[in-house]
Amino acid sequence: MMRRSLAALALALLPVAAGAQEGQRVISLGGSVTEIAVALGAEDRLIARDTTSNYPASIEALPDVGYIRALSPENVLALAPDLIIAESDAGPPEAVEVLKASGIPFLLMPEAHGPDGIPAKIEGVAEALGKVEEGKVLAATVSKGLDAAKARAATVSEPKRVLFILSLTGGRVMAGGEGSSAEGIIQLSGGVNAGTGFQGYKPMTDEAVIAAAPDVILMMDREGDMAIADAEALDHPALAETPAGKAGKVIRMDGMLMLGFGPRTPEAAEALYTAIYGAGD
Repeated sequence: MMRRSLAALALALLPVAAGAQEGQRVISLGGSVTEIAVALGAEDRLIARDTTSNYPASIEALPDVGYIRALSPENVLALAPDLIIAESDAGPPEAVEVLKASGIPFLLMPEAHGPDGIPAKIEGVAEALGKVEEGKVLAATVSKGLDAAKARAATVSEPKRVLFILSLTGGRVMAGGEGSSAEGIIQLSGGVNAGTGFQGYKPMTDEAVIAAAPDVILMMDREGDMAIADAEALDHPALAETPAGKAGKVIRMDGMLMLGFGPRTPEAAEALYTAIYGAGD
């Protein structure tokens, strides 16, 4: 019933966008996709964004259609876009289905949980926006920065073990495991991901946290219900027993800069490397 009603909504709203010029009223869903669009010189074509799109600051003046994984088709279609570009994890599936059925071009960009996927994502956004040549230039520039980050990481003789903590809800450590964006940026910055034995983001037992023995605790710098104070992390019974807890070694970074895997990833890798190792290894 829900899918039928959402599909009906899409058909009802479709005529609103019929007179728009293709690709001139663009809604960008996903922080890295938005950053790429702006870096390609298409900011003036963006008419709305999702909640994760917060860079550059000027983009926050645009209407916010909601969180990328909890989209409302009503909010998106009501703005009469003639192109929607989104990261691959846009959702929920019912909302994506309605947007695809609306008749408005809806393009999912290539997934990138690590540095090697960024050039393809840039080229995908560039093609969607008709900025292929600009995309090639940007991809080449970012690739050069990524190569420099990999070379820098390779010089680390004694890599630090880094545990990325997403949340401490209910006293459980929700950490970044294998294949996660957190692991990608940790490795690109010369560290070793201490979250092993599981994929993605999952809770760890206290015993597993102690056994992981991180030298560094890495967290997003954010506010609200998901915010974690340094003291909260360092006072956690398991984290307090780790080398990071005993040394009080906590690093915070902007979440989109750190985990977005977009044009600023070389900058993020350099910043994290410096925070972990200082000027040298």
